[in-house]
Amino acid sequence: MTQTSIIGFPRLGENRELKFATEKYFRNEINEEELFRIGKEIRRKHFTLVKKAGIDSIPSNDFSFYDQTLDAAFLFNILPKEVEKSDLSSLDKYFALARGYQGEKGDIKALPMKKWFNTNYHYLVPKFEKDTSIQISTSKIFDEFLEAKDLGIDSRPVLVGPFTLLQLSEFEDGLAARDFVADLVKGYQEVFHKLNEIGAEWIQLDEPALVKDVDEAEKKLFVDLYDSLLADKAGLKILIQTYFGDVRDVYQELTTLAVEGIGLDFVEGTKNIELVQTAFPEDKVLYAGVVNGKNIWRNDYSKSLALLESLGLENYVLSTSCSLLHVPFTVEKESFPEKIKRHFSFAKEKLQELVELKEILDGESSAALAENKDLFASERIAVNTALGEKINQLSEDAFTRKPDFSKREALQKDIFNLPLLPTTTIGSFPQTKDVKKTRALFKRKEISQDSYKEFIANRTNDWLAWQEEIGLDVLVHGEFERNDMVEYFGQNLEGYLFSKNGWVQSYGTRGVKPPIIWGDVSRAAPITVEWSAYAQSQTDKIVKGMLTGPVTILNWSFPREDLSLRESTLQIALAIQEEVLDLEANGIRVIQIDEAALREKLPLRRSDWNSEYLDWAIPAFRLVHSKVKPQTQIHTHMCYSEFTDIIPAIENMDADVISFEASRSNLEILDELQKQNFKIQVGPGVYDIHSPRIPSVEEITETIRAILAKVPKEKVWINPDCGLKTRGERETKASLENMTQAVKAIRKEL
Repeated sequence: MTQTSIIGFPRLGENRELKFATEKYFRNEINEEELFRIGKEIRRKHFTLVKKAGIDSIPSNDFSFYDQTLDAAFLFNILPKEVEKSDLSSLDKYFALARGYQGEKGDIKALPMKKWFNTNYHYLVPKFEKDTSIQISTSKIFDEFLEAKDLGIDSRPVLVGPFTLLQLSEFEDGLAARDFVADLVKGYQEVFHKLNEIGAEWIQLDEPALVKDVDEAEKKLFVDLYDSLLADKAGLKILIQTYFGDVRDVYQELTTLAVEGIGLDFVEGTKNIELVQTAFPEDKVLYAGVVNGKNIWRNDYSKSLALLESLGLENYVLSTSCSLLHVPFTVEKESFPEKIKRHFSFAKEKLQELVELKEILDGESSAALAENKDLFASERIAVNTALGEKINQLSEDAFTRKPDFSKREALQKDIFNLPLLPTTTIGSFPQTKDVKKTRALFKRKEISQDSYKEFIANRTNDWLAWQEEIGLDVLVHGEFERNDMVEYFGQNLEGYLFSKNGWVQSYGTRGVKPPIIWGDVSRAAPITVEWSAYAQSQTDKIVKGMLTGPVTILNWSFPREDLSLRESTLQIALAIQEEVLDLEANGIRVIQIDEAALREKLPLRRSDWNSEYLDWAIPAFRLVHSKVKPQTQIHTHMCYSEFTDIIPAIENMDADVISFEASRSNLEILDELQKQNFKIQVGPGVYDIHSPRIPSVEEITETIRAILAKVPKEKVWINPDCGLKTRGERETKASLENMTQAVKAIRKEL
């Protein structure tokens, strides 16, 4: 009999119950006991759902109140001393490291936050210090196993593997991963023993770091870790689970380890097929990731069955390519027409796909295969041949802006006459309850368009006046008419579909609702011109036009699988180019084109970068702004990714100003900018907007001094590290007032 499994399940809840409960806890509306009760109820529902669907091997400890890497840090007591010794409760220490804390019990900065491999999920970066004492300090992994057991489920506890944990962590100066191997091994072995004592049979160690380039030193670290770790498994069976790519660098080492199971991704890790076909040990179970855990399209059963047959194995378990954390909960409550809905598969439906594949393999469901074949034989969309031809005819000049940057920079300095260290924000201002309520009323047609526009105009005017009052140099209109930086554009582009409840966790309580690219993408009418032009008409100061770039729109959507990512992105780029030129024609002199997700689909292996991504992603951005006048200043923004290794590619985007997240990464990117003689003007974020913590004037002043020690003052802009839509008005205003005061003080020093 074929067996089925999943790597992990969405944790926000079918209706984002976890998000709302956690935010209530932050607002002191519920206590710790109630938050834990809600978390337990969400887990109970998910355990029951997965079991009822017919999945044979069910994970536990894939739930988290914020982030699984932070959970692992707390499990092993990898905590900053200031947090470990604070008077906060254990839960509040956890949230303090997730989002910062400022109060009577201390002032704690949040841990750095980075993208989880090539997804839009963000993880928190643990830090090993010389005083770090690795020991089991939480019972979460054990408690959740017992919860499943009480429901009649012998679950497989999930834990970030030791190699990946070390690879993703930071280390205090003078320390390295090797310094903690022995103690970390002991910590994992203690977990093994405790799980064995309470009846666990398997444990899943997630090692996605193995799909990146692994050099000889890292390979030795991996082998040494597991040779020591597996010397005492406490009777547990070990599944090493990988995802997001292939394991070509460590396949030999991985398959010779004394483990019982190996999980491989056959969706993104296509080279894994060749590796397994060459050889796979008979004494191990292959957890075959054939159902895509990152996209929402139905699985093509014929292709999956052919793939499995090509492996030539009998001892395998059907699985997802990665955790289902990265897709929405279910299609059931969506209102798409049936002819459209039948093409989609969210997390709950992917469980059904695994079970149907199992039944087909076991000769129990020929009807499911026939129905699936019929689905993939039908024509889904009508192709826009004119758009395809337009893309085919793009010449090199279409991707080149003239004159070059140095000439544009001199011209813009004369025209704008901005002060040293010009100040601005990244675009959005708080989306308060009244903003969301008014938008919802308008959407439901309970208020008129005139009433809605009056509300947006008043809110825009208030924030424009406040920005002028505190002395910001380049203003923004606040984006009160927008819901999400990608969804808003998708709603105004041809070729997109939108779910009602298709939420996916981005980080912590932050959920996004990625639009679906259903067909060819084009622009039918201007999208942002009305409110950008209105805002500019209300002030003599410069107001930035705010757009989302084509790569980010693509990366934060669910892309088509019947069209290359390159062609999809170029379709979007042509649409956004039209918007840029309309903004310019309507008097908008500074236009910010956000590429927050530029790195997201960058292959995890450096050797694949140019051929698979950068050779079309960077030109797609250049296409958007290549036709603007020299005196129009183009900004872009990037956040919460590691950009230090693609500096030349970023410079090749040929923007005039680039702002980026820097506050949670200790301005590390500036060293690389300095080393590579980066010529474009930069705006490193001077404070963290993903935390409610308000930075002081002195703190921001010191940050600006650190920036100026590495970047010429003539090249520096001052701004927060991201948009402010998720923050409250009080903390937003206090932080920006402190920022402008800090800049005034630094200008006097200069």
